[in-house]
Amino acid sequence: MALSKEIIEDKIEVVGEHKDVQVRSATVIKEDGVEINRSFERKRLVCSVKDNDGNWVDTDISGESSQVQGICNAVWTSDVKTAYQNYVDANTPVDQSVDPEESSE
Repeated sequence: MALSKEIIEDKIEVVGEHKDVQVRSATVIKEDGVEINRSFERKRLVCSVKDNDGNWVDTDISGESSQVQGICNAVWTSDVKTAYQNYVDANTPVDQSVDPEESSE
């Protein structure tokens, strides 16, 4: 009895106005070449993220497959990145927490 495990990207989708890239991976378990189990995992990639200083940087896709990289590079234009960053900035609440030492009560 020989068991094998294979992980394959079986679905890559471009979704929404800001061109999020969703990647579904299937983990396939086979016994003597016959599939006995299949499970799925999905991840979402966005074009930009904020670094620790709050600056926008391009999402690092260097660890993704060449297919995913090619799709990201094709759809994540400068206009898409700018629109996404503006959308996130406009819809992220400003931290309005109060310093406890400033409170007189």
